Amino acid sequence: MSKRRINLVLIIIFIFGATIIGRLFYVQVIKHEKYLAFAKGQYNLSQIIEPNRGDIFAQDKEGNLYLLATNNDSKFVFVSPTQIKNKEETAANLTEIIDMDKELILEKINQEETLFSLLKKKLTEEEIEKIEKLNLEGVHLGKETYRYYPEEETASHVLGFVGGENLGQYGLEGFYQEELKGKEGLAVGEKSRQGYMVYFDSQKSLPAQEGSDLILGIDFYIQFKAEELLKEAKDSLGIEDGQIIVMDPRSGKIIAAAALSNFNPNQYFDYDMGVFIDPISQKLFEPGSVFKPITIASAIEEGKITPQTTYVDEGFVKIGPDTIYNYAQRKYGEVSITEVLEKSINTGAVFAEQKISHKTFLNYIEKFGIFEETGIDLQAEVSSPNDELKKGYEVNFATAAFGQGIEMTPIQLIRAFSVLANGGKMVNPYFVEKVINIDGTTVKNQSQNQSIQVVSQNTASKLTAMLVSVVENGFGKKAKIPGYYIAGKTGTAQVSWSSLGIKKSGYSDKTIQSFIGFGPAFDPKFLILVKLDNPQTKTAEYSAIPIFYSLAKYIVDYYQIPPDYEEK
Repeated sequence: MSKRRINLVLIIIFIFGATIIGRLFYVQVIKHEKYLAFAKGQYNLSQIIEPNRGDIFAQDKEGNLYLLATNNDSKFVFVSPTQIKNKEETAANLTEIIDMDKELILEKINQEETLFSLLKKKLTEEEIEKIEKLNLEGVHLGKETYRYYPEEETASHVLGFVGGENLGQYGLEGFYQEELKGKEGLAVGEKSRQGYMVYFDSQKSLPAQEGSDLILGIDFYIQFKAEELLKEAKDSLGIEDGQIIVMDPRSGKIIAAAALSNFNPNQYFDYDMGVFIDPISQKLFEPGSVFKPITIASAIEEGKITPQTTYVDEGFVKIGPDTIYNYAQRKYGEVSITEVLEKSINTGAVFAEQKISHKTFLNYIEKFGIFEETGIDLQAEVSSPNDELKKGYEVNFATAAFGQGIEMTPIQLIRAFSVLANGGKMVNPYFVEKVINIDGTTVKNQSQNQSIQVVSQNTASKLTAMLVSVVENGFGKKAKIPGYYIAGKTGTAQVSWSSLGIKKSGYSDKTIQSFIGFGPAFDPKFLILVKLDNPQTKTAEYSAIPIFYSLAKYIVDYYQIPPDYEEK
């Protein structure tokens, strides 16, 4: 080889070496920080730590707690395809254990671009034991936490459920999402070539903060009894749906909230979305005659009538071109306002409303809370603006006087009735009595014992006496509990076509039958609303009242409430 060629080779080697050295200098010195971070990223691992969601408890009269919502751990099996050598044998073994098609398992095992391929969740103890015993290469068990409702359908609309990403949906789970979910933590460490953490850096990591627990005012046994009565009504009365609310009228605490159309939140994914709508706070209805005491209380408060005021009932009243009749077109002659409630006379409620101006009547409806949400601690409460009523048509005010053509939710109705049971003061209904944080501190619900004076105590006392007379002498006799004064009112309302989703004016043959009452009347410990959707009876006297009686008698015995008087 000539000297010239040797020099050329040396020059090429020199240039190549200089290029390599220059590149190393660029990478190791100039871009040192960038490639150091990149290298760390290959073995550093940051992992979100999910906190445990807070529990939800009901109580009993002694303060003992009953778990309604909690967290359960379950194991799942997954494969790391790159670690599996004999794929056919592994798939054959697994299909015998987890009852999964072999071809589907092979499909998962052949996903070699991933370290994690899920096979099955919520393994049984037998499946776990068999998988652990085989100790298959590349087959691993993992653990996950899921929301669990041990009482299944009990109070399901109150609770709601937890969907993906630990997000509460509906009910308390949705309303108290921030309190229940807690705060995420962060685990920082180093990982192996297989992607598993092999070193934990405690200084850089942050622990998760557990969610807070909710203690409800719901009494477990009264809730169970209310739900049981609705199920019985389904069989005996053929109701399409039904709700029962029990509230302490002095504080607003909800003691029970039952619905026939409940669901199992453990399997929420098996239901249509419409099932989750809470009929207590998210469905409107026309209450019928249970609204008459509110109309009469307004007129008494204004000094326009008294319980003894009389008028002559002709069985109907003309409002312009329209005619309003009593139930079954009955005619009562001269009657008092107390008898209007006892006999549930429609024209008597119209008489009372006409004694005050329509504007005043609207003001009282607003004061009784019918035009606004109650603020109940459930997600997405609704309220009706009642625009038709507010248009000012004479006939609309007349029908609203006895509870037709005016809409509200059951929780709005029972809050309004609390005025009559609580000395004229309206309370704020609530479910959660207190929130218990992870550090043991307790936060009480601010709604407790908050109230607004709507009518005077004198007016409320008069209405209470009149409602006692309904039970003692009127259509509410079946609600009477021996030894106790019970105040209450029946309601049988026609269901409008529009509320059934049918574009048609007027009313269908379906009815909503209800009874609302409290006891003991002059020192009430409970206020109960029984609402039944289209029972196969003519009036609430034969449907809602017997259910009210059964539940009220149960509460009286359960609370051991002393009698008002001795039966002769």
